[in-house]
Amino acid sequence: MKKIFFIVAFIATGLVQTYALDRPTLHGDLLTHYYAIKDALVASKADLAATHAAEFVKTAASVDAKNLPDANRTLLVRDASAIASVKDLKKQRELFSTFSENMAALAKVTKLGHGDIYKAYCPMKKASWLSKEPAIKNPYYGSAMLTCGKVVETLK
Repeated sequence: MKKIFFIVAFIATGLVQTYALDRPTLHGDLLTHYYAIKDALVASKADLAATHAAEFVKTAASVDAKNLPDANRTLLVRDASAIASVKDLKKQRELFSTFSENMAALAKVTKLGHGDIYKAYCPMKKASWLSKEPAIKNPYYGSAMLTCGKVVETLK
């Protein structure tokens, strides 16, 4: 009887640990791809932004519905697909604004990764973005106005 109890306890512990590790990783992958899109826009690399946006779409499609509600998935996939389909940097930056708002909405209702997520705001563009660091690197203007903006919220 003790052996059966220990076997069940061992299996249950393994399942809980697996679920606990998978969830942040899946969300972390989404956040990693988001940051890669942002960094490509900061560097004014439209092709790279499109590539990372396509990777975001693939990752979002693989996340279980209980970890990423369909309403959030639909908006994020729509936004990332639009960025992936456009090679014009100016248009990608326009699309990134809505994408960032939808990512911020998701970040407020679920834990996307480890550590703080900084929501920054650009007063010139009147748009926000998420960052893994408090230092401002503006994706909307790139090197033209790299440090324009300020952190307006820290998401835990």
